[in-house]
Amino acid sequence: MDPVRHGLSYLSNLVDLQEFIVPPSPGSVDVHQYVWPVAFLDELRRRRATPYLRGWTLYVAGEPPYDVDPAAHDVERRAAAELAAGRSEVLVSMSAPLGIEALPARDRTRLLDAWHEGVLGLPAPFRAWASVPDLDPDPDEVTAAVKDGFVGLQVGAHLLADPARLEALAPVLRRCEELDAPVLVHPGPVDATPGAPAWWPAVHQYVVQLQAAWWSWTAAGRSLLPDLRICFAAGAGLAPLHHERFVARGGGRFRVDPRVFVDTSSHGRQAVDHLTRALGIDPVVLGSDRPYAQPIDQPVEVTLGDAARHAITVSNPRRLLEGPRP
Repeated sequence: MDPVRHGLSYLSNLVDLQEFIVPPSPGSVDVHQYVWPVAFLDELRRRRATPYLRGWTLYVAGEPPYDVDPAAHDVERRAAAELAAGRSEVLVSMSAPLGIEALPARDRTRLLDAWHEGVLGLPAPFRAWASVPDLDPDPDEVTAAVKDGFVGLQVGAHLLADPARLEALAPVLRRCEELDAPVLVHPGPVDATPGAPAWWPAVHQYVVQLQAAWWSWTAAGRSLLPDLRICFAAGAGLAPLHHERFVARGGGRFRVDPRVFVDTSSHGRQAVDHLTRALGIDPVVLGSDRPYAQPIDQPVEVTLGDAARHAITVSNPRRLLEGPRP
């Protein structure tokens, strides 16, 4: 799911999702990709502590070094490919597992400024999610970012790991709500696991974070933020598939929330099928995780039909970004 390790070797051994790609519905939106602008890459290369780049090798605390594909951050090439595929918008984020939002203020500010200034200069169809510091985030920074043209805010799932942490983050989330701007919940930094394989963070630790964030939101989020639109990356770690257990263990009746979404990143036809069975089609949006995975347009069509593909790639992302229409 991210520029950080993302279990890429694992994903490439599972299945080549390229074989499933077909032209998307016109006007489709991908809510979850990565492109790093040159200024941001330069700042990463200046650093001597994680996260940093040496050439094209990325070093991140808690994860093995990862060899970045330079073509993945060739902005013109990536933009041309997305436009040719019919994407009207591609939303990119900095990637919370890098841990930039948790760095000391001086280091963090240099990297966040390079990211924000760089992505605002990306060509169509790219737009971006803003990021703010993990510690004492300023709601006014969210206001400034939205006014500058960011679609909304990315937050690390580790910041929503339990209801108390969600409540602590509520002031900045409330500002998004007031601005009618959505929030993307994305896995955050992880601790090193000695002896674990390279895919361990993406397949285990990221998923655990997302599931915790989903259940924290289920327990406390909507009562705190009645109108916020929120999207959980990677199908919320498939937490929605556990709602029967939630009911059986005293969670009460499960209700699908029209302002809560999950993206499809790093998942294929089986996961999408099960998510739609658990939630219905309306909350599911296309998030490819490109360049670390590929869009799943055809698996959606094969499993659920062309109308479902249009919903997941066009109409549902529009409701995430713009809110329900009369």
